Amino acid sequence: MKGDPQVIEALNRVIELEIGAILQYLHHHWTGEGMESPSILPLFEKTAMDEMKHAELVAQRVNFLEGDPSTKPAPVKKGGDLAKMMTDDLEAEYGAIEFYKKVIDLCAKKGDSTSRLMMEQILTQEEGHADLWETTLARHGKKLP
Repeated sequence: MKGDPQVIEALNRVIELEIGAILQYLHHHWTGEGMESPSILPLFEKTAMDEMKHAELVAQRVNFLEGDPSTKPAPVKKGGDLAKMMTDDLEAEYGAIEFYKKVIDLCAKKGDSTSRLMMEQILTQEEGHADLWETTLARHGKKLP
């Protein structure tokens, strides 16, 4: 089924954000150190796995729409202590949430209800990720971005 070029382009940007998030979360999982690391590092790993599922769903949709799924990652932030890593991840989630809402609006405008529904489900999970980092940072007395 030939998809709308604007929808395919937007979904490819979603894939790029998801691939970047996977790499960022995994890097944080591999390199995070500190007294709280035993409780924080598994959160990075689990969130990376969630992002992998999102990338897979969107890539399958792009392929169905006869597009070429992107393999390019969005920029990855590395380094710093656990609080900086979580803050970087929270900021990335905020950016994804903002963009995904635009993608949902585009899909609705173009009449692609399947892509819209898929993105709404992913958006719900991304909002859950943002809540996780907001809660974890607050629990450790850290300032939110």
